[in-house]
Amino acid sequence: IGPGTYTVITMIAAEYLGLPMEKVKFELGNSDFSPAPQQGGSWTTASVGSAAVGAANAIKLKLLQLAKASTNSPFMNASIEEITFENGEISLKSNPQQRLSYSKILRNNKFTEIVETYDSKPSPEREKYGMATHGAQFVEVKVDPDLGTVRVTRIVEATACGKVMSLKTSHSQEMGGAVWGIGMALHEATEVDHRYGRMTNASLADYHVPVNADVHLIETHFVEEEDKIVNELGVKGMGEVGLAGIPAAIANAVFHATGKRVRDLPITPDKLL
Repeated sequence: IGPGTYTVITMIAAEYLGLPMEKVKFELGNSDFSPAPQQGGSWTTASVGSAAVGAANAIKLKLLQLAKASTNSPFMNASIEEITFENGEISLKSNPQQRLSYSKILRNNKFTEIVETYDSKPSPEREKYGMATHGAQFVEVKVDPDLGTVRVTRIVEATACGKVMSLKTSHSQEMGGAVWGIGMALHEATEVDHRYGRMTNASLADYHVPVNADVHLIETHFVEEEDKIVNELGVKGMGEVGLAGIPAAIANAVFHATGKRVRDLPITPDKLL
């Protein structure tokens, strides 16, 4: 679908496993895999990311247990809090020179792989609080007084969605939401032939969506929050937030420019002339 799930979950797994990203392969969209939520609702990173963290922590605990099994292991009395997992190796925080690679741990114990499953669920503590992602959208429009056409020349978005896992993909997500909002405000509508109950614009040739010429300057800003109650990552959804306020902001800007308040979308020239 393109919301960046592959990238973000790979980043999370790599960080918590102590591996380079190129050593991690994340797969989704297969019914043979573990149960997972649908792609939507601004919850994928929060839910699947939390499961990835739990599974990674379980793997690290198993690695430490296997490392302790070796004779005269320097990790014999170490707790998980005293261990660093980095670059595919475990080491003692008190003595970084004492290190052992993941591959050697597996070979020493005649293991070919470690498989762990983690079921991510909301904590009971979270039920005591209300948690939301917040956003603000600002737009600048130009309206042709003779033709009634509207051009969105600038959009500024600010979003507070907990911890931002990937600034680049989050920026792209918010830009996509803004373009979606332009379409909702100015272009998109399903026209129905009431005689037959059929849509008259049921193809991309007739159903208008924004194109490159409709999209101008879009600025995105993120206000990071620390929230360890929502989940271990502190991540909240932000997929739809980039869209939600854009149509209203465009309608307000058109009102400020023309004095005409349009309350049914899309805002087309016939409603302004």
